Amino acid sequence: MTKQIIVRVRKDGTIDAETVGMHGAECLDYFAALEDLLDAETSSSAYTADYDAVSAEEQWADVDHDHSHAEGS
Repeated sequence: MTKQIIVRVRKDGTIDAETVGMHGAECLDYFAALEDLLDAETSSSAYTADYDAVSAEEQWADVDHDHSHAEGS
């Protein structure tokens, strides 16, 4: 899945941002960069289900690691 940041600027000047396709704390780096670009601070935030999800790459890495460990026993 492609990584995206969806940014919405409201009529009152507030900004909403949401990440898509990112897992775990990876999204936090993007929000830090966004805050720097906008010279803004996050006033509230919430984790999505993607925060706790594991990326496909991480799943395969775990499978490969487990498999190589089993062979080395």
